[in-house]
Amino acid sequence: MPHLVILYTPNVDALTDMAVLCRSLADAMLAVRDDDGRQVFPTGGTRVLAYPAAHYAVADGQRDYAFVYLNLRMGSGRSDATKKRAGDALLARATAYFDPVMMQNLIGITVQVDESPGQVYDGKHSNLHPLFNKN
Repeated sequence: MPHLVILYTPNVDALTDMAVLCRSLADAMLAVRDDDGRQVFPTGGTRVLAYPAAHYAVADGQRDYAFVYLNLRMGSGRSDATKKRAGDALLARATAYFDPVMMQNLIGITVQVDESPGQVYDGKHSNLHPLFNKN
């Protein structure tokens, strides 16, 4: 963890490059610092995944509206200020990315940050973390 999952209406694909947005959002996550200035999200555990919806309905359906939902899921233990910084960073990055597209298209963007308190099970297996944990 952390995982940023992007769900979006497929009409967004014709308007932008989601792979570029994913990389930009991952970089924004890696830049978030906690109250003591430490990197919040481990480099090897940061993931951004984007999925177009197979079916969708947005607003009244009278126009080709688009929607992008970003859901950041993180482990517990971070301060409220740190969680807000993470959400603000993602919203700012997404807004900057979509602002030029929104000049010609109607798009809604939502960023939601969820914390996973009281995990019942959190199994992991990865050879990515050692690449970045060379302290």
